[in-house]
Amino acid sequence: MITVDLARALLAGGVLWQPQAGDRFVIDKPALTDQVFWISDLTIEVHHVAGQSVLGFNGTTEWALDSVDLDQALWLPREDQLRELLGDRLVRLDRLDGDAREAGRWRVTLADGTEVTGDDVETAYATALTAYL
Repeated sequence: MITVDLARALLAGGVLWQPQAGDRFVIDKPALTDQVFWISDLTIEVHHVAGQSVLGFNGTTEWALDSVDLDQALWLPREDQLRELLGDRLVRLDRLDGDAREAGRWRVTLADGTEVTGDDVETAYATALTAYL
């Protein structure tokens, strides 16, 4: 999973989120960014109220929240979503097997020749996307 800082960089770069079932997010407020939420048709649903999207916490008795505005939520895109956002710019994904500091890392190569690495595939894709933005 990508970090909150990397998710903020994607948002700052203009990556927009259309919430759907299976998406992960955090509430971008102090003391809440450590709690990752998943949108599910059974627990957290997207509602449209007065022209705005809000996330409804249905059946979550341990939370004192009924909903949170979408602009307070920070999307943590999955690998498949990041790959889709990269689109044709993505040329290659390689697992590095070099020296000890590189072993197990992932390298993404973009169409313009940009290469970035990450500790996992999602981080590598997200870092590549921020490099493009």
